[in-house]
Amino acid sequence: MTGRNAEVDGDEPYDIDYDELYRNTADSGGPPWDIGGPQPALAQVLDDGVKGPKVLDIGCGPGDLAIALARRGYEVTAIDISRVAIDMARAKAAGEGLTVHFEVHDATALSLPSAPFDSVFDSGLLHSLVRRGGVGADEYLALLPGLAAPGATVFVLAVSLEAGQGWGVTEELLRAGFAEPEWVDTEVEEIDVAAEMDGRELTLPGFLLSTVRAFETQARPATAEPLAQ
Repeated sequence: MTGRNAEVDGDEPYDIDYDELYRNTADSGGPPWDIGGPQPALAQVLDDGVKGPKVLDIGCGPGDLAIALARRGYEVTAIDISRVAIDMARAKAAGEGLTVHFEVHDATALSLPSAPFDSVFDSGLLHSLVRRGGVGADEYLALLPGLAAPGATVFVLAVSLEAGQGWGVTEELLRAGFAEPEWVDTEVEEIDVAAEMDGRELTLPGFLLSTVRAFETQARPATAEPLAQ
């Protein structure tokens, strides 16, 4: 995931080399979103909200959420655009004797033979695409219905625009991206998103969306507003 606090320079370029970022921060605790475990707002979801057996973690980073899911017995596939992050994640899973299918993929052009999944997690990917000016966000959202089985639950954790970084999502944007007829029972909760910077624990305002893949759908109306603005 991607998360920075208000003290961090908001002028960072949108096009981040994530491989370089993970390498450069490996000795200092990792990027701000690498907090050594799943986001706290997902704790209750992990305990009682996951449908299985097949789970997908999109934008998994160094793999902490995927590994937490695997510990609970789910068949986990986890993808990230950074090969460095995936290598870190594979090493962590191997160290615990866990099987997780970690793969390097671009989420905006994602095709997985193992789809569809019973639960899908996005812990910070969508807001990263929005941070890039929305580049790839619509393509990513268009792919999600094909990755989620009918009745599957999708969870999206994202930093709010109110965090004051000059980027982030709004509740309206999230609901527009997960609208009927593809998605039903959509809920958006205000949460705190955790981050770490220079050894300090930080929080930013954010959202946790949960939604269910509809059993019967029609094509999205042509008048639907694009997410990228």
